[in-house]
Amino acid sequence: MAELTTIARPYAEALFRLASETNSLADWLKTLTQLAEVAKNPEAQEAVTNPRFSTEQKQALLLGLLEGESRPEVVNFVAMVLQNRRFIALPTIERMFEELKIASEGHVEAQIETAFALSDAQLNELTAVLSQQFNRKINAEVSVNAALIGGAKVTVGDLVVDASVRGKLSALAASLKS
Repeated sequence: MAELTTIARPYAEALFRLASETNSLADWLKTLTQLAEVAKNPEAQEAVTNPRFSTEQKQALLLGLLEGESRPEVVNFVAMVLQNRRFIALPTIERMFEELKIASEGHVEAQIETAFALSDAQLNELTAVLSQQFNRKINAEVSVNAALIGGAKVTVGDLVVDASVRGKLSALAASLKS
């Protein structure tokens, strides 16, 4: 997973810079979303990795699936991805591009795991604290994980704050073992 992220990051950042300069963030996100969906398809993966097809044939196939997309930048991007054998990285490129877009808009994605369902008031309070902490508007994705026993685990980008009972018990167990 880390390797795929390392491979995808330069592509996502370069596309983000290009899209920002040309004021086409939404268009690129739509294109990348379509390409990522194609890249997840096993039949498409098989066709792209099949040595019987030339790079030009693979490129024509992908561009044909993009609902008439013919911008030169998209054609060049698809050609580069295929030539560099980065087709499998397209979903990660799309995810990273979307994260960059959200961050540029002053938002940040947060995954919040709680042991019990949060009320609207609790969720609003938690997102307000996180917004203040990160100086950005929080887009929260909340899930319930009973294994946490109590508390919450918040993931924002690479930062993980584990304020769950399970996390505290694990930390206590680790300190007692050392």
